[in-house]
Amino acid sequence: MEKKRIILEMGMGNDLYGQDYSKAAKRAVQDALHHSSITLFSKIGMDHSEMAVNVTIGVAQPDLVDCEAVASELPRGVAHVTAVKGGLDVHDAEAGTHHVVATAAIEAFVPDQTGKWVLSEA
Repeated sequence: MEKKRIILEMGMGNDLYGQDYSKAAKRAVQDALHHSSITLFSKIGMDHSEMAVNVTIGVAQPDLVDCEAVASELPRGVAHVTAVKGGLDVHDAEAGTHHVVATAAIEAFVPDQTGKWVLSEA
C-alpha cells in the first residue's frame, strides 16, 4: 500500500565540547520531536507500527554518525536514519577542537487514507 507523508519536523542539536556527531544528531532528533504531538493515531485507530519514519541528519562528517543509535531515539514507527553532508563544524583554533552542529529532518509516512474518511458538518 502506498504511504503518504503526514509529518515533517525539523530540529537542531549540537555537541559543543565532545566533538561527537552521534550525540549532536540525537539532540537534533529530540529537538524535532519536541515540536510535535501526534494525536492522529488514537483518533483514527491506527497503530504506530504502521508509520514509517525517515530521518535525515545533516553533519559535516556524516560517516561519524551512528545511525542505529539515532534511530533508537524515535519513540514510534519503523525508523530509517540517513546521515548526509550538512550541519556545521565551528572550529576553535585556540583549543584545537570544533563544535559540532547537526540538523535533523523527520518525515513520518502512513498508509494512504484516501477515501476512508468523510468530513461531516458540525
